[in-house]
Parts: sequence; structure tokens; C-alpha cells
Amino acid sequence: MQSVIYLFGALIAALMFSSGSCKQTVTALYGETIEVPCNDGNNKPEGLIFTKWKYIKDDGSIGELLVKHLQKDEATVSATDGYKNRVSIAENSSLLIAQGSLADQRVFTCMVVSLTNLEEYSVEVKVNKIPSAPVIKNKAKELENGKLTTLGECVAESGNPAANLIWMKNNQPLVDDAKTIIIKSTVTKDPATHLSSTSSSLQYTASKEDMASQFTCMAKHVLGPDQVSSAEIFPIHYPTERVSLQVLSPTPIREGDNITLKCQADGNPPPTSFNFNIKGQRVPVMNKDIYTITGVTRADSGMYKCSLLNKDEMESTQIVTVSFLDVSLSPKENVVKKVGESLVVSLEKNSSAEAKVKWTKDKLTLDKLPSFSNLTYSDAGLYECDVSIEGIRRTFLFKLTVEGTPKIRSLTKHRTTDGKHKILTCEAEGSPQPDVIWSVNGTNDHVAYVNGKATYKLTVVPSKNLTVTCEVINNLGSDKREINVFSHKSEGGAEQAKVIVGVVVGLIIAAALVGLIYWIYIKKSRQGSWKTGEKEAGTSEESKKLEENNHKV
Repeated sequence: MQSVIYLFGALIAALMFSSGSCKQTVTALYGETIEVPCNDGNNKPEGLIFTKWKYIKDDGSIGELLVKHLQKDEATVSATDGYKNRVSIAENSSLLIAQGSLADQRVFTCMVVSLTNLEEYSVEVKVNKIPSAPVIKNKAKELENGKLTTLGECVAESGNPAANLIWMKNNQPLVDDAKTIIIKSTVTKDPATHLSSTSSSLQYTASKEDMASQFTCMAKHVLGPDQVSSAEIFPIHYPTERVSLQVLSPTPIREGDNITLKCQADGNPPPTSFNFNIKGQRVPVMNKDIYTITGVTRADSGMYKCSLLNKDEMESTQIVTVSFLDVSLSPKENVVKKVGESLVVSLEKNSSAEAKVKWTKDKLTLDKLPSFSNLTYSDAGLYECDVSIEGIRRTFLFKLTVEGTPKIRSLTKHRTTDGKHKILTCEAEGSPQPDVIWSVNGTNDHVAYVNGKATYKLTVVPSKNLTVTCEVINNLGSDKREINVFSHKSEGGAEQAKVIVGVVVGLIIAAALVGLIYWIYIKKSRQGSWKTGEKEAGTSEESKKLEENNHKV
């Protein structure tokens, strides 16, 4: 009976005292348990009897949820709608709502009843949900250069509140200018879940520079972080503005090579068929951009063109040069000439470019081909003529042999350092190389032959005076020369005689020199007498001296 009195008193107090507290707002996540606080946990006054939770229905009426009496361990759920199996009360008197949804976005009220008072605390619940990642749908197959085209539609679904969508190109936001870029966004709600889906369409005017541009869509939401769609690249269609012709064959192109021409256009999609103009002859080529000419000759040099199949004025040209090198050299192979004769060397060349000519003789480079108007033995050798232009080389050889009858140019002798031997040296010219025949035997025979010049040496020990003959012979003739060689003893006597003769000759020269000096003296003396006015004959004393000198001579 006493508890009834208390309850009645509390109800009277609730009527007498209205709650003046402000409404609190709580934000929860979709699908998770919503915790609605009751006065932030400060809800157990002295004399507490029970705590009750209620809510405002969609029609504005009050709906009961549950009551928790102080004396009871369990709360009594009074809800009969969708909250019946989803609500419970926490230790701190907070209302717990399982599997939160957008239907739970409403005002919930916590009523705290004590012996002396009744307090109500209202809480507005908001439920947020991050939308799904944005996806670009209904994508255009291609964009056309300079034409406003619907690129695609970006969709971010099932969010609350609705996401804000931003179109981006190469990570930079696109701005609607109502001309080249038009963006339209709409938001729709699912009637069952009340979740919002945002859709944004992009109309875009592409250019050729957008061939590699990446388009994305970014969704911004209060719960964050920003979400970005997969990047999309769109082919850009534009007409051909320029045609180019390429010669794919490596240069230089030589006679017998193949010429491969490739025609390209900058349109997208690129043309696949072209007209090739082969030196004035039009050749249509379908479904390929290559044309090949096989086994070309110098006659194939000239201008080549290609153009669009249906637009001849859009063309490209290339000048093709087929390289060639014609060379004729005279003489050829082996040439045999006599010394003193002449040889005419004729080199004729015809080429597509200025040819370089290089001469070598016996592998040594020549500045130029020597004149062969008067052949010498040194002109003989292996001549090589190398004529070239870029990519082509021609090489010709001829061997020149200069022949002549042997001629001895010198035959000399000299004594060895020990004085016991004589070395005879016979120098001759001739080709083929002459053989040598000495009229005496000797030792240390030595033969050298270079450029038609032969040197033969013989060492002898003469025991008596000899006349030695050197004879040189080849198939064209022979020549010989003699030299006197004295024995060692004969040379000693001869040397003594040479000394005596030398002394006598020296004395005669000295006497003549004295007489010459005296004659010059007398002549000068007479000239002096004439200058002083003396007699021409001089003094008698001078006359005597002159006579004495004449007798002495």
C-alpha cells in the first residue's frame, strides 16, 4: 500500500514539474548497436523508483519501449513493434538498440521517476553510413575530338547522408563550365533502407591531348576517408591531319636491295589503306600500310609518294637514291715493262655519289698514283686501287714488273781493319735479279737486291797482284767490269815509292814558291824607284845583287 502511495506521489510530481533539459544528439553507425544515453549516466537520484524509455513514432504519437524498476534485475520490454527484440537497457540506464538502421533516426526519451521528482531526458538519434566505393558506369566507347560527349556515370550507393561526387582528370577536379564540361548529379533513396545513392554524369569535350588522360570519380562523405574510382582511359577519335611516308630499308640502298615504304597517318583510328605513288604510277594498297619494291636498280631512284585512299591531296613524299659504283681499271693483273718505257694507267668511275680513291703500293699508302712516263726499277711492285662510296667498295690489283739488262754501276775495293783482307763491292742494276760471277774465289759472299739494285761483296786475300772481274748476268744480257787488286807486299813497296815521289815534288814546289816571292819583291822595289825619280837601272850595288841571284837560280 505504501509503494502505491509513492508511485502516485511521483506521478503528481511529474505533472507538477516539467523537464527543462535540452535535447541531446547522438550519431550512430548503420548496422551497429546504438547506445542512447540517459542524462549521460547521471540518472539515479535519491529515492529512484524506475527508469522508463519511450520514443516518438512517425505519426507523432508516443511509443513505449521498456521500464526498469530499481527493485528488479531485469527490464520489462513493453514495445510491440520492430523494437521488441532489439532494445535493452545498460547498467548506466542507456538504451541499447541492436542493428541500427535509418528507421532509428528519431527522438528517444528517458524518464527517471523518484519519490520526489520525475525527470525526462530527450535524445535525437542520427544514423550515418559510408557509401560504397564510387564506380564509373555506362562508359563511352570512345570520345570524339572537339565534340561534347557523355563520358560516363559515376555512382556511390547506400550512404547516409548522400555522398558528394567529384569528377577528376589526371587527379585534378573538373569544373562545370556549361560548355565543354557539363556535370549533373542526382540523389535517390532506397524505399526499404532509406539509404541514399548519388549519381553524377559527365559530359566532356575531348581533344587529342586526352589520348592518355585518366578520368576518375571521387566520393566525399562525412565519415571519410575520400574514395576514388578506378581510372578510365578513353580512345579519342579525330580525323587525319597529316600523312608521313617512311623508307624502312637501311641506307645506303644498293642495287639488288629491296625498298620497303611505310605510310602513316595521324588520325585515330588510323587509316588502314593507302595509295602509293611509285614514280608516277598509282598503286592502291588495301588493309596494310607497307609496300615493297624488290631487286631495285639505279633506275628506281626518284620521288615516291603516299596518300589517303580517298584524299589524294593529303600526301607525303620521299626521295629515294639507289647507290651504285662502276669502276674500270687498266691495266689489269700482271704487267711486264722494260726499264725506261712508259705505262699508262687508266681509272674510270661512275657512281651515285663522289667516290673516294686510295692507292697503295706493296701495302704502303701513296698520296697519288706515280707517273710511269719513264719506268725505273723502283716502280716495280703490287699496286692496289680502292674506290668507294658509302656502303660500296671496289678493289683492283695489278702487279708491275720492270725488266732490264744488267749494268754495273760501280766496282770498288777496300781493306779490312786488320789489313789482311780486301773486300770487293760490285754494284749493278737489272731485272730479273742478275747472277754474279767473280773471276777469283773468295769468302763471305754477300748479295743484296732491292728495287732492281744489286750489291755483291766478296772478301779475298791476294797473294799477288790480280785483275779481278765482276760479271752480272740475267736472261736479258750481261755486263762486267775489272779492278786491280794488289798483294800486301806490293802495296808496301808501292807505298814507299809514293812517299819518295811526294817528298821530291814537295821540294820542287817549295823552290818555285821562293822564286815567286823574290820576283814579287824585285818588282815592288823597281816600282818604288820610279816613284822617287831614281834611274831606271838602279845602283851598281843592286845590279850586282841581281846578277848573283840569277846565277844562283
